[in-house]
Amino acid sequence: MDRKVILNLAVSLDGYICDCDGGFEWIRGQGDRSLDTQPLYDIEEFARQIDVVVMGRKAYADCGLDFIKEAAGKQFWVASSQKISLDPPAVRVSGDVVAQVLALKQQPGKDIWLFGGAGLTQPFIQADAVDEYIIGIIPILLGRGRRLFQADFASIPLHLEQTWIDDGIVILRYRRERKSG
Repeated sequence: MDRKVILNLAVSLDGYICDCDGGFEWIRGQGDRSLDTQPLYDIEEFARQIDVVVMGRKAYADCGLDFIKEAAGKQFWVASSQKISLDPPAVRVSGDVVAQVLALKQQPGKDIWLFGGAGLTQPFIQADAVDEYIIGIIPILLGRGRRLFQADFASIPLHLEQTWIDDGIVILRYRRERKSG
């Protein structure tokens, strides 16, 4: 089985991953489970299939490593051009992070979780280096904050693989379609 780079994040319906202050308090369901699908999306199962988390400096500052319950045995790469203080097992990576992740992808291991905002994800999207997109759409319009996707990248065809609804949160898993030719 090939190792994959998977972008897995929650966004507001209008495309923001956090509010202007980096806050995530708005990431919650709507309190109505009448439309839930079974089985529900299992983030713990997802975490078991990855062994490297690549995150941006801002995501690290906003979340630390607390967003994943089972951190043992995982590598945490924090992309930053600045020297920053990190708690182990996090390590700083700089330079061409996309090339470093693509080289890592060629080595044996589990999947790689791309967890960060547009500053981190944009170069991966521009390089067509994301294999799967798992996006949880939170039932809120924030109106402002940090966007997940920036403009200025070539169209990337996707194939919807799976959907879940969990307390009003619609979770979509897309596979990138390989360009032919």
